[in-house]
Amino acid sequence: MHTCSHHSYRADADQAAFIAAMDKANARAQHSYFTQYVLTDSEAGYVTIDEGDYGALPDLLMARVVDAVPGRFSDEF
Repeated sequence: MHTCSHHSYRADADQAAFIAAMDKANARAQHSYFTQYVLTDSEAGYVTIDEGDYGALPDLLMARVVDAVPGRFSDEF
């Protein structure tokens, strides 16, 4: 079996970064009208951004989206 030892990829660190980004997206969605997106990031692994900060996401960002949490605020009663 061949293993790649020339890089420092760690699946557990990647999974931890993803879970942290999803936790942040879920927490922010509780207080937002906008969708919270989890994107891949070359430095952090994953980041969370708020659709309200960008309007319609540019194609470069949309291509990096791996998950989304809809905002939970609503004006409908």
